[in-house]
Amino acid sequence: MFCAHKTQQFCILKKKANWPQILNQIKAYMKIVTVEEAVGIVASGDRVFFQGAAMTPNELIQGLCARHGELKDVEIVSIHTEGDAQYTLAPFNGSFRLNSCFVGSNVRQSVNAPGGDYIPIFLSEIHLLFQRNILPLDVAFVQVSPPDRHGYCSLGVSVDVALPAVRTAKKIVAQINPSVPRTHGTGTVHVDEIEYAIHVDRPIHEHAPAVITETEHAIGRHVAGLIEDGATLQMGIGTIPDAVLTNLNGHQRLGIHTEMFSDGVLPLLESGVITGEEKAVKRGKIVSCFAVGSRKLYDFIDDNPICDFRDAAYTNDTARIRRNPKVTAINSAIEIDLTGQVCADTIGSYQFSGVGGQMDFIRGASLSEKGKPIFAMSSTTKKGVSKITPFLKEGAGVTTTRAHVHYVATEFGVVNLFGKNLKQRAKALISIAHPDHQETLNRAAHERFNGL
Repeated sequence: MFCAHKTQQFCILKKKANWPQILNQIKAYMKIVTVEEAVGIVASGDRVFFQGAAMTPNELIQGLCARHGELKDVEIVSIHTEGDAQYTLAPFNGSFRLNSCFVGSNVRQSVNAPGGDYIPIFLSEIHLLFQRNILPLDVAFVQVSPPDRHGYCSLGVSVDVALPAVRTAKKIVAQINPSVPRTHGTGTVHVDEIEYAIHVDRPIHEHAPAVITETEHAIGRHVAGLIEDGATLQMGIGTIPDAVLTNLNGHQRLGIHTEMFSDGVLPLLESGVITGEEKAVKRGKIVSCFAVGSRKLYDFIDDNPICDFRDAAYTNDTARIRRNPKVTAINSAIEIDLTGQVCADTIGSYQFSGVGGQMDFIRGASLSEKGKPIFAMSSTTKKGVSKITPFLKEGAGVTTTRAHVHYVATEFGVVNLFGKNLKQRAKALISIAHPDHQETLNRAAHERFNGL
């Protein structure tokens, strides 16, 4: 039960200039302790959740790693985290083992080694692992904003699977940080729910927009040509989504319902291209479950009612996604074979990233009225290897089946595979492959399909 009488005396806690005063008030109502005391709640054999992305609670994670000599068999569950992931390295990995629901660069080596592993799962279903006691959580480590006058802390810009984690974990340990943006939506946790808290005062993780290459600009122009006025967009982080967004200045009445967003949407919001006025779900609002970007992005999000942050079970629900008009989902691929099978999470048998929410939005877009599921990628890798291949590499995972794939874009054009047979698909994909590889692909297609 929440203790209402405890929270009535909170001031509005946000301005960093008042941080010493705020901290004293928080201490009066919460168990503010040292890092050592906070992480002391974890016992051998526990399963511990780490909040991810920009909100990764690195100070708590480092404190937990410092206890490696006295702990054993502690399982770590997370999606993408920021920081050096010390718990995956020697000697810490003798006490901690990673069971990850997504794979970022900081844990990639661990996941592909004996000490770690990966769970193939849609982002929209991770909450079920907690709720159905498939992976019951003993402790959840999160980073939150200072409490508001009612005692509610915000989970900031990473609500995704952090919200179901704090709703189901036996104990919550939080680091309170005045730099955490207070987000509107459902990503809150009350001070009475937090077992222990520490205070930190540092910027959350930022990612500056990368430089867009000419190849990526070409892909962006092709994809932008598919986007209709009034469309609802889903896109991820990276130069290709940003390249698409830079080509949308002539569009009107666009909306955002996405898994995540970054700085690329800001100019379109400022110019009035993105209004959300034709959306069916949360009209006029940007619906997302996490965000990663610059301080400018986080300042825009902070206490902004236009931004509606929800857990991934909400944002990535195919039935909800499809209700929006003209859903245009822009996703990436590591490789696509000549029949349209998409591998987006492995390089051969090497686990490179994760299933994530790709299928949630690809299917949602295809079921939306006038929706367009799009795969956008460069035609070759940085080493010049064709991403359009006769067959996926041995051991590769099929992230999205060929029956789900519609539009594919490279710098050489766009094709729509929907309704095409196997030979027609191969011919279409070869037409947007790099010219240096088209002859080889044509030979492979003739051999596989007895001619084109």
